[in-house]
Amino acid sequence: MPDRFTNIEVLRDENGSRYYKNVIYPDIPATEDDTYIITTGGDRYDTLALQFYGDSSLWWVIASANNSKKDGLIVEQGIQLRIPADAAKVRNLFNDLNSKR
Repeated sequence: MPDRFTNIEVLRDENGSRYYKNVIYPDIPATEDDTYIITTGGDRYDTLALQFYGDSSLWWVIASANNSKKDGLIVEQGIQLRIPADAAKVRNLFNDLNSKR
């Protein structure tokens, strides 16, 4: 799967350093096909994405669906997480939202 920053504009600051334009993450509506899990010790967003989607780079789909405010990939033990059923649809929402800015 392509990197989610593939279509995000690259800018340069006054020193010539490159950076990405801020991205906007879509609201991910719940569907009846979503999976719900209770996390256990050692769960991480990237390993959950690999387990459910076959692609660890889609960790942000799970984190966004659960309104994660943390900067890391480690998930708190014993909480319920929603795993969106259609990661490709979420990726398309992300691309559509960010391509129109």
